[in-house]
Amino acid sequence: MPKASARHILVEDEAFCKELIERIKNGEAFAQLAKEYSKCPSGQRGGDLGQFGPGQMVPEFDTVVFNEAVGVAHGPVKTDFGYHIIEITDRTDV
Repeated sequence: MPKASARHILVEDEAFCKELIERIKNGEAFAQLAKEYSKCPSGQRGGDLGQFGPGQMVPEFDTVVFNEAVGVAHGPVKTDFGYHIIEITDRTDV
């Protein structure tokens, strides 16, 4: 079964989410931005969500984490919780 590790930043506004993605692309630290701005408790851990398998996160999250490139900031990803920036830190297909 596939497993992945990821971190994310959760914000309420799509425009702000896009702004943060640009800041990450321009070299700002993902973990620091997560600590400052994420509305999820994981923000205090730099957005780290640990390791999980398919079906353990909301479908929109799974689609990104199990299909997109590792080590890149993806988003905005809209869920019922708000807008996410997702970075897959590791993934195995076993």
